[in-house]
Amino acid sequence: MTRTTNARIAGFTYLFYIAVAFPDMVLFDRATSGEGVAAKLLGLAQHATDVRVAVILSLLSGLSALVLAVTLYAITRDQDPDLALLALTCRVGEGITGVMNIPTTLGLLWLATATGPNAPDTATAQALAAFLLHGNPLVAATLFAVGSTLFCWLLLRGRMVPVPLAWLGVLGSALIVVGLPLQLAGFVAGPITQLMWLPVAVFEVVVAFWLMIKGAAMPATR
Repeated sequence: MTRTTNARIAGFTYLFYIAVAFPDMVLFDRATSGEGVAAKLLGLAQHATDVRVAVILSLLSGLSALVLAVTLYAITRDQDPDLALLALTCRVGEGITGVMNIPTTLGLLWLATATGPNAPDTATAQALAAFLLHGNPLVAATLFAVGSTLFCWLLLRGRMVPVPLAWLGVLGSALIVVGLPLQLAGFVAGPITQLMWLPVAVFEVVVAFWLMIKGAAMPATR
């Protein structure tokens, strides 16, 4: 594909990724918003359709991460092929890790809705659900943050998008790189864990339209 085509696909995929990932998170969080494992299983059973929709959205999110990995690599590899390859690897890892969570979601839904002789007893179902709910999505998010930081740095070095926009991407992504391990370790909690995503969200929306309309300039240095 040409550079212009890759830029347009990347821009569209940025927006598509946001459009599927956000409702995916909202639907699953609503289904599992109860206090305690029993309440969460009840919520999953009551919102079974929402959970199935979330599974489809999760699959689309994973595929979106793979598309972004390839198209952004194609745009930035002329600037620094090694860094671009590392960024691609992180974004691919992000997509695969996200898709691998789908069997966990389906397993939780089965535990919440299973009936008949093959259904586990209540104690077993709650024990399994507690284990499955313990999975942490911050691993995929960290891979995203590292990959996004590297790609934004290459866009900045090559002056492929406006410098202020590229700096917003670098600093916003780097903020998440720092914040996510702190959140994972329990040092950071509360509203700040949501607010730290705002800069990179603004960057992705703006750069998406820029790439679709203006494309990505050739690197300033090769």
